[in-house]
Amino acid sequence: MKRLHYAWVIAFTGTLVTILAHGFGRMSYSVILPSMKNGLALSYTQLGSIATGNFIGYLFLAIVGGFLAARFGIRRVVFISLLVIGVSLFLTGFSDSFIFAFFMRLIAGAGNGGSYVPIMAMPAAWFVMKKRGLATGIVSGGIGTGLFFSGIVLPPVITAFGKEGWRYAWFLLGIAVFILAFVCYAFLRNNPKEKGLSMYGGEEEQKGWPKVTLFSAFKDVVVEPEIWKLGFVYFMYGFSYIIYLTFFVAYLTKEMGVPSVSAGRIFAVLGVFSIFCGVIYGWISDVLGRRYGSMIAYLTLALSYVIFAFWKDTTGFYLSAVVFGIAAFSIPTIMAAASGDAVGGRLAPAGLGFITLFFGIGQALGPAIGGYIKDATGTFTNAFLLSAIVSFAGALGSLILKKRT
Repeated sequence: MKRLHYAWVIAFTGTLVTILAHGFGRMSYSVILPSMKNGLALSYTQLGSIATGNFIGYLFLAIVGGFLAARFGIRRVVFISLLVIGVSLFLTGFSDSFIFAFFMRLIAGAGNGGSYVPIMAMPAAWFVMKKRGLATGIVSGGIGTGLFFSGIVLPPVITAFGKEGWRYAWFLLGIAVFILAFVCYAFLRNNPKEKGLSMYGGEEEQKGWPKVTLFSAFKDVVVEPEIWKLGFVYFMYGFSYIIYLTFFVAYLTKEMGVPSVSAGRIFAVLGVFSIFCGVIYGWISDVLGRRYGSMIAYLTLALSYVIFAFWKDTTGFYLSAVVFGIAAFSIPTIMAAASGDAVGGRLAPAGLGFITLFFGIGQALGPAIGGYIKDATGTFTNAFLLSAIVSFAGALGSLILKKRT
């Protein structure tokens, strides 16, 4: 019987990392936001600014963490970053002001960037190019799984503890991330050589082997034209999707009058359908090329935002969640695989970290602008419509990416 290649252990451990880093560390905020708003008497502009603080932290460590992972190894950087997320999530439960909540979410964002970006780039070190999109999709499947658990588990916790329930939700998430960080560390390995193996699917030339310095990694990445194109396209995703996810539950509960538990179920449906979107679009991008995979994903996402903005009943809410889930985290999967294509497995964390600069700028702008639009107009409709327009621009921008070879 043929032995399972350890690359698949890496891929599924990566799924656990993305559950903790992205699903719990970032996306859970959408579920907790409505009760946190009441508990701290915050405006939507402030709530959007807290999300922006999270993305500022994410942006900094996504860039720096990618280069640190290229220099010191993904395993170590991911482990430390997960511990940071766990501690900061737990402390968020003690928030008594906008400022404290802002800084705790900023720190959590830093941990998210330091773990999510390197782990998404890890398949480039373990899988050859023709298998890379599928493997990266498996890793990104943790985001949807984390969303599902957040939508199912957190609303009952919040309800059970009354007006202080949002605090206990943060406590629960923090403890879970901190403990499971040690499980991730036990299974992760930086590259096949650490297990005496070659890459899954064969061998290919790796830029940056065997030794990389921070300066050499930066230099090799920024001179690659494709990296700049990827950054431009990635910005559109960062700006558009985060408005939708940040205010998803708040829109349902505060504007549409949907009970919080029901809103949590709709959010969970989104999570369920997004579990396999990375695998599907990773495979599509392996077959059709990154540019067409990206274009199809952007058009699907734009449709989900339009439905959410204008189809204002339960059927529309569920349909939007399903359509979004089908393509939810496909763009990060494609961008991670494309970064590895452009600069090779060893430099993939640095390449992905660099294009995340553009992605992060979009994420930092999106929630603040979305929250402002809600406060200024009294509705989230125009914010979701803006997401659709930017996502359509991302579809057009995808056509500048490198053709499949």
